Amino acid sequence: MASILTCGTIGMNAQPNNAFANMIAAAIKAPSGHNTQPWKFKIGNNYIDVLPDLSATLNVVDSDRRELYISLGTAIENLCIAATHESYTAQPEILKDSSFYYAHIALSHSENVKESPLYASIAKRQTNRSVYEKRVITHDTIALLQQVTPEQGIHFYFYANGTETFNWLANEIYKGNGIQMSNPKFKEELLNWMRFNKGQAEKQGNGLYTSAMGAPSLPSAIAKPIVKSFLNPKAQNKSDKKKIESSSHLMLITADNNNSQSWIAVGRSLERLILTTTKLGIVNAYENQPCELNILSEELRSQLKDIHNEYPDMLLRLGYSKPMPYSPRRNIDSFILNKK
Repeated sequence: MASILTCGTIGMNAQPNNAFANMIAAAIKAPSGHNTQPWKFKIGNNYIDVLPDLSATLNVVDSDRRELYISLGTAIENLCIAATHESYTAQPEILKDSSFYYAHIALSHSENVKESPLYASIAKRQTNRSVYEKRVITHDTIALLQQVTPEQGIHFYFYANGTETFNWLANEIYKGNGIQMSNPKFKEELLNWMRFNKGQAEKQGNGLYTSAMGAPSLPSAIAKPIVKSFLNPKAQNKSDKKKIESSSHLMLITADNNNSQSWIAVGRSLERLILTTTKLGIVNAYENQPCELNILSEELRSQLKDIHNEYPDMLLRLGYSKPMPYSPRRNIDSFILNKK
């Protein structure tokens, strides 16, 4: 197949219409690993291609690009939901270029398209890394979340605080911290993506904004050594223990397969779920260390019969909290490949 960067129904100097630009603006509000925003968009007369930006690969924590493709899936889902707001139906198809997978999203305009009930949550969704309020999500509310339909081959599991599986998963998180926070390359990569003050966050437009993580905004020269001193297993586990104990549930997302197409499906399913939690006033944050390190795989297959032979891809904590500052986003023009 020819490279999709040089083919299409419109030329490289084409201008997106307002509806397509609005869809992309919604897509880039999706979550991504370290807020790398690893996506590009190519616009045609009746389609948008969503491509991975491989230059944003996290080579240490995500060497197989699993989380990059999950991030791509979250952007695809947002774009498809936003299409309904613009009176378009979106039909995504996952295709393969010579070196990566991407989504070709065919778009058809119709006045009969009904807006998705999740559209309003796109602008409100955020990753909330604070200590939560220790409020319990009720069984009825969890039942509503269980009604969210994931992509084929993707599965959701919810574990209440205090249950045996919740405690076991928490220990796996602490184990993951011990491994990652003892790895100098992991810590260097993490620090490189941290934005320590408002000016730096606005200039870069990406990365982990410390104010969104509950830390004060400080000059980089002061903040970086302070943050670096806390990047160790003991400090990280102390912080995560407070956060996990304040959460109502842990949620695990698994997949039947372990490949790029499946990871994109995980991302679409994840975004569908967390937009629903946003609508219900529930916040979330990622505790994905065990999945990143693959330390759950064999143990989960042997200990959790309900997910036998499934691949654990995402681990989140859920609960209630006040909103935090939002993470930065780059300008939309920087994502569009054929912007005039």
